[in-house]
Amino acid sequence: MLNDTGTEEIVSGDVITHRVGMNVASKFPQSPRIRRLAQRSRELAISGKRRLGSAEMPLGDHACWIHIGPFPELDQLPSRANRYEATGESWGRDYAFLVDHFPIDLHEDERIVGEIHWEMHMVRQYVWPEEVLAVGRRAHALGASGVSSGHTCPDLAIGLSQGWGGILERIKQSREKYLRLDNRPKASYLHGLQMICESVIRFIQRHAEKALELAQAATDPWQKRTYERVADCCAHIALNAPRTYYEGVQWIHFAVLLDRVVGHGNGYGRLDLYLIDLYRKSKAAGELPDEEAREYLSEMFLKLRGHFFCLGGRDAELKDATNEMSFVVLEAYDLIGDYNNLGVMWHPDINREFYDYACDVLARHGESIPVLVNYDLMREAQMRSGIPEEDAWKVAYSGCQWFCIPGKEFCDQDVNSIDLLEPMKRTIAAGIAQGTDDFESFYAIFEQELTTTARALCAWKNAQYERLGDLWPEMFTSMNSHGPIEHGIDMVGPRGVDYQYTSVNILGIPNVADSFHAIRRLVFEEHRYTLADVKAATETNWQGREPMRQRFLNQDKFGNDLDDVDALLTRITETLSDVLGSMVNLRGQPFRASLFHFQGHLNPAAIGATPDGRLADQYLAHGINPQVGRNNTGLLATANSIAKIDQRKFQGGTMQVELQPKFFDGKDDIWTYVRGFSETFFRKGGIQINLNIMDLNTLRDAMDHPEKPEYQNIIVRVTGYASRFICLSREYQQEFVGRVNYEGF
Repeated sequence: MLNDTGTEEIVSGDVITHRVGMNVASKFPQSPRIRRLAQRSRELAISGKRRLGSAEMPLGDHACWIHIGPFPELDQLPSRANRYEATGESWGRDYAFLVDHFPIDLHEDERIVGEIHWEMHMVRQYVWPEEVLAVGRRAHALGASGVSSGHTCPDLAIGLSQGWGGILERIKQSREKYLRLDNRPKASYLHGLQMICESVIRFIQRHAEKALELAQAATDPWQKRTYERVADCCAHIALNAPRTYYEGVQWIHFAVLLDRVVGHGNGYGRLDLYLIDLYRKSKAAGELPDEEAREYLSEMFLKLRGHFFCLGGRDAELKDATNEMSFVVLEAYDLIGDYNNLGVMWHPDINREFYDYACDVLARHGESIPVLVNYDLMREAQMRSGIPEEDAWKVAYSGCQWFCIPGKEFCDQDVNSIDLLEPMKRTIAAGIAQGTDDFESFYAIFEQELTTTARALCAWKNAQYERLGDLWPEMFTSMNSHGPIEHGIDMVGPRGVDYQYTSVNILGIPNVADSFHAIRRLVFEEHRYTLADVKAATETNWQGREPMRQRFLNQDKFGNDLDDVDALLTRITETLSDVLGSMVNLRGQPFRASLFHFQGHLNPAAIGATPDGRLADQYLAHGINPQVGRNNTGLLATANSIAKIDQRKFQGGTMQVELQPKFFDGKDDIWTYVRGFSETFFRKGGIQINLNIMDLNTLRDAMDHPEKPEYQNIIVRVTGYASRFICLSREYQQEFVGRVNYEGF
């Protein structure tokens, strides 16, 4: 029989059946209830019901929704059954219809409830007009791309303090104002927002009704009380602000779940700051045992997938913001292992015990969870962009490698990009045509070509921004943002929120730096080859030119703490900052370079061979990490190279690290090495570390035998996101095991 906490007994040992990292047990034992919930989550993932991407190219199992088949009421969707309109009101009507037709799923053992099965992009038209697409085709031909879709961060503190009823009342008041003032477009948008908010309330209320129905049928006393408690919680938070820590976690779960219905990769802010007051209130009332505080969050983590929360950082007075909840959130992850996209925001004054624990969790689980990020650098980057100090302190690590001011910034991250190889190719061709005979003249051509690509991207994005507020508004996110309700403008619309920079991911920076260094040495200094030779060699994939390729390949490469080539890469990043920073979007705010690319490095065939000696079938460098196989002087040298970049000028730039477990052979307290390395890196100017500790032989066997039970919960951080290894495509797996995997410093 289950007791009042839903446990038969506390069982030592966690749900992870096999580790490829340090093989060290979690700090906290799991109850049988949590083990059963974790098993269900694993089964959903491995079955493909949480797969992102296609069946042929799965990106992993980090979908928030659970596949149960096509949306059965698709033909009745208002924009299909009646008339499609690219308006916020039409968008809101479709969203409300979709949410109203979600089945209500409550499962035994759950105390945090709620699931979704479809997203808006699966049911609603998202097609740009031809005149916009024409601008995009020109941009793509020049090496620029990206279609706007989310990647921003709401401020959940708004809803936690006001409740959905309070948000709804604000929407109604604003709509009445604009109707009285005869501003029909704003009133129409707010009508769409009202329909969305009302559907959210109904969705949560339906959970209360279903829980009461199940409680009446339940025979097990613990399960009956649990359903009754769920019903009471959902009935209250459907309209009102949460009263307790438990209700706060459930409120956040619904908020993230229903935000994900829009179908994007948002971040969700500082979880420890959101929950600390409710946590302290519930603890003071004597109603929140430590194990329950952990388990509520663990349940939420198991259900959401693909979310990004962060912890730590500083407060408004720039003092350490770490609190009791910071520990609880990490404990909740430590309890289940599994994967969750958590970030810890380090600064020199951070609570030592908390940061030590974060490094301990990271070292024991070996899954790059939590990601370690440099809070002070993120804050300075935001201020450098023009964000005032009174908002800059609120910065939150919000996704893959980017950061955002929750509820005040639409940053359009992870979807805009420049393929730096394209302007490089044009530079070589122009250098031949102009008879360029020195590197500085050659680099000046590159600046011009990069500017051409950036301007094409600017035109492409501005063409989108003209229509984005009507075509694909971020209406749910806007309800928990500062400004959209009062202004009657979606957060993606002109000045819908205060800050609307356009972030641009950059592909191939290390490859261009290595290529330029080799060209400078072998073409302009030693005169061994001409630019025409370089062009011919790369266009034919170095065929018949292996001695030449070896000379280009064997020049100094970025990532080995060599000032000459590192300075060239830094110069390229400075050029990116200057060129993009000189351009503004329709909102009057600049473009910002992000030294990262989500997955473009996995498509080498589209790039071709490069002058760094790379063959056409070899993966490109990932972000600002060295090309695989070229950083041959060790981990510390690579860290020194990356730290030379002035990260205040960019929207993130991750150091990706893979270590073999044997790296720590004979060492005690391995977390101290993670702490020492990360703190040194951050003090030298690094901004983010993704650290996997993985045994390559085990991963290779998992590729060939994914059916083995011991491989079902191997978690890796792929690029900016985490996933079960066996749920990735074969191509992604091959790229991962082919990375530099350090065995020592």
